[in-house]
Amino acid sequence: MTPALSNLAEVAAEQKSAEVTDWAARLGWVAGLVLFIAFVYWLMRQGWKWRGSLQSDLPALPTAPEAQGEAKLELTGRYHGSTTAGQWLDRIVAHGLGVRSRLELTLTDAGVAVVRPGASDFFIPREALREARLDKGIAGKVLAEGGLLVITWAHGDKLIDSGFRSDRAAEHSAWVEAINSMNQFLTTEGPAR
Repeated sequence: MTPALSNLAEVAAEQKSAEVTDWAARLGWVAGLVLFIAFVYWLMRQGWKWRGSLQSDLPALPTAPEAQGEAKLELTGRYHGSTTAGQWLDRIVAHGLGVRSRLELTLTDAGVAVVRPGASDFFIPREALREARLDKGIAGKVLAEGGLLVITWAHGDKLIDSGFRSDRAAEHSAWVEAINSMNQFLTTEGPAR
């Protein structure tokens, strides 16, 4: 045998074909992963429903009156959710308050109208307003310090914090000043409970 042919024979003997992919095992792992993700999603959905049933004692949300008066302030932005007042992680999901959405907020002498395309609208009557402040977070949403307008209001026997973020964050200070100036419940020690 010539040296060139012996080199070819050695090279051919050393080369092996690539291992064949075991598609059944790979598809089994993918199916298992998809089932696990679906199970986690189902658990999260059940938790959301359970939280809603725990909060079923919350009365229906007020709707805006026909005659609200002239708009003092208007704001477009995002609604980030509502929590039990003072407990920024205790999200309220009853009556759609847990649904994040775009919003149009209007302050009048009658109160605050919250219009949410794709979610249920609600109204915060003037007598229910307790305070407004700038904050950095509410139930799963954390922003820069002062990046969130939080309005505390009474609904039934519960105080609620609702978080809003304007498309123009510079508007937040005017809202805090306007709501706190029209609030009869604000005392020198903070909001009356």
